[in-house]
Amino acid sequence: MAMAENPAYPVGLRLTGRRVVVLGGGQVAQRRLPALVNAGADILLVSPSATPSVEAMADAGELTWERRRYESGDLHDAWYALIATSDAAANTQASAEAEAHRVWCVRSDDAEAATAWTPATGRSEGVTVAVLSSDLHDRDPRRTAAIRDAVVEGLRDGSLVAPHLRVRTPGVALVGGGPGDPDLITVRGRRLLAAADVVIADRLGPRDLLDELPPHVEVIDAAKIPYGRFMAQEAINNALIEHAKQGKAVVRLKGGDPYVYGRGMEELQALADAGITCTVVPGISSSISVPSAAGIPVTHRGVAHEFTVVSGHVAPDDERSLVDWRSLAKLRGTLVILMGVDKIGKIAEALIAHGKAADTPLALIQEGTTAAQRRVDATLGTVADAVRTHEVKPPAVIVIGEVVKVGPAPTA
Repeated sequence: MAMAENPAYPVGLRLTGRRVVVLGGGQVAQRRLPALVNAGADILLVSPSATPSVEAMADAGELTWERRRYESGDLHDAWYALIATSDAAANTQASAEAEAHRVWCVRSDDAEAATAWTPATGRSEGVTVAVLSSDLHDRDPRRTAAIRDAVVEGLRDGSLVAPHLRVRTPGVALVGGGPGDPDLITVRGRRLLAAADVVIADRLGPRDLLDELPPHVEVIDAAKIPYGRFMAQEAINNALIEHAKQGKAVVRLKGGDPYVYGRGMEELQALADAGITCTVVPGISSSISVPSAAGIPVTHRGVAHEFTVVSGHVAPDDERSLVDWRSLAKLRGTLVILMGVDKIGKIAEALIAHGKAADTPLALIQEGTTAAQRRVDATLGTVADAVRTHEVKPPAVIVIGEVVKVGPAPTA
């Protein structure tokens, strides 16, 4: 049947519990099946063979697989069909059956003979973006995919914002901003920033992102909140609660991950006690990302089978220290120290005293992942002098172990 010279009518199919027949288990099916599974369809796959990924879906019970070729009657009671076999005659026969039974049918081999087309589809926080070409003679899939990607990316990074026409409820998002490079924040974190009314930011958060916020967004530097009789953390908790109770969308932007030396749980507990809902958005921790950006793997086959992350803000001889430095000195893997620049001399002394070799390689990475990143190499025995000579300042990540020598030699 010849297609009319009219554009396709866009519609969203609700396939939950409804029979969908897929003919062919190759690459086309592998790409299309996950969306059908997510839609809750009752899927019958008819194909003598399948890719390993499609076979895994069948093994997991996500679809029913009949290992045979198409037969007349396979589309009986189907709501939707995807025809994607390598047998042109079978595809034509199945397409005719779909037409006869009024089953919407997509054909991978001949779009013009199909009764339905699959749009280029993407999703972002409850919104599905589907792009179809309205030009029957210029159905370039690369162009529709590019348009989809541009729209989805705009929704994700906040550059394309549509207002939410609903009443907001008080809430806070604890967002891990990553190690410093604004491109390393998560998609969800960036989206929440774009929708915020108030942002309470740490100095270690990705500062460049704050310049992208709309003018109406109130940005509060957590380091400058008036503390008065409160401890710093208590004052920050109170600020979060106060703004959330005003019905504002509040983002607490933190460096790295909220739960890796970020006191995120303390803030979440304070919000819970105040009856404020809280969303936690994980972030990329500087403990692994900064060494990676400096060319250092925290693990490497044959070199290190484990890595340990330690806070260095309390010196080993301080009675408040919770770190077992004696045990750490005996480990053969990688030791990553955060917040330890001003204590590294005493830390090195403690590790050496407990048996760690003084010539153990070490690297300090200052301002990791940012334009100001620099790396200073030393050993446990020389690190105190290296910090003074090179004027290493926080924030810096310290990596101790043989992995420091695995990558290419650092450039000056």
